[in-house]
Amino acid sequence: MAPKLERFVSPGKGNGLRAAASIRRGELLVSTEPLACCVSKKLVREVCHHCFTRLETLLRCSQCKTARYCNITCQKQAWSVHKRECKCLRGLLPRFPTDSVRLAARLIFALVCFWTFSLFCSLKITDLTSMPEQKKQGLSQLASMLELYLHEEVPDLTQESKVPPSCREALGLVAKVVCNCFTITDGELQESGVGLYPSLSLLNHDCRPNCMMVFEGTKVQLRAVQDISPGEELTISYIESLSLTEDRQRQLEDQYHFTCHCQRCDSQDKDGLMLSGEEAAWSPLKEALPRLEELKHCSHLLSAAGGEVPDENLYKLRITDMALDASIHLQHWEEAMRYGVKTLPVYRLYYPDPHPVHGIQLMRVGKLQHYLEHIEEALDTFKQAYEVLKLTHGDDHPVMTDLMTRMEECRCEVDHKSSSRH
Repeated sequence: MAPKLERFVSPGKGNGLRAAASIRRGELLVSTEPLACCVSKKLVREVCHHCFTRLETLLRCSQCKTARYCNITCQKQAWSVHKRECKCLRGLLPRFPTDSVRLAARLIFALVCFWTFSLFCSLKITDLTSMPEQKKQGLSQLASMLELYLHEEVPDLTQESKVPPSCREALGLVAKVVCNCFTITDGELQESGVGLYPSLSLLNHDCRPNCMMVFEGTKVQLRAVQDISPGEELTISYIESLSLTEDRQRQLEDQYHFTCHCQRCDSQDKDGLMLSGEEAAWSPLKEALPRLEELKHCSHLLSAAGGEVPDENLYKLRITDMALDASIHLQHWEEAMRYGVKTLPVYRLYYPDPHPVHGIQLMRVGKLQHYLEHIEEALDTFKQAYEVLKLTHGDDHPVMTDLMTRMEECRCEVDHKSSSRH
């Protein structure tokens, strides 16, 4: 346990973590590698299965034809973890396991090979008896796939003496993995994999949390984004917090089986602002979101909404973000910058505490401004990003190194432009 943290029973939530001493916002509380992790199924061809770096060209494992690596060094370092998985992957071909099944199998291999049982005990336990029948059936299917997947290496999980008794029942193991796994993201906050971090599984949820998690490869860092007093509980958000209260509540119920009673949910804070404007004007945006793919559709919808739907409207913001992504993909840089700049005041409004999402959005817009030679504007945007990311990422994170390099480039260009005028 980190020096300033202590385990306690959180009323109505079970186990939790609280501050044993005063904590300043921006303070690093935990930095740890996962007990087990794996690259997301949809990204197996794009992300190194050892260091989680995203590259266009990766070396492929010659045996399972699935695992991919940056280079021979990553491949060799991964072999102690991958060798048992490799055999299981070959045995399941042409099928491929889900992320939760593959992660559960990696957890079994870790428990068999390493002294990790004490860490495993920190994971929260899901109450299967109170789970909806449909959800239980889905987990049962995953448990059956896990047993099939493990068959080459662990023919009978119930008889595996090296595995703790609490892990020998596939359904309970899968439920525990699903309840405790974290999505691993890259420097741009894009998904790259899933992992189990037992020391952080004690953290409970709040829709306006006082802590944030960021990743460097597979290592996770937990930082405070508010000042925290001794005895105060540490919280993170299990879900994307930029959603309506009813949508957050539904997701938490479906995925984690609890009803959130945080201050933001009870007050329904910001819901009115997220639905600002006339419903008749913004409902087409809401209805179009699930099927939007092309920039021209985003642009048409935003033009149609015009000034009748404020920028603060949740659905207008989401479509503006999609238009930004599509413009970048098509290399329409001016258009991308225009959409990006439009989102910044809204992000500032909805993320009042330092938040990685806000910081990364500022950095993206700053890069576009810099590329298009709006140097003074880029420097100002980078400075705003710095104020956020120094608290969420810390000075040593690669994202911060990149940001500070870009800020220095802008300063040099501003100085050069200024001196050339005289």
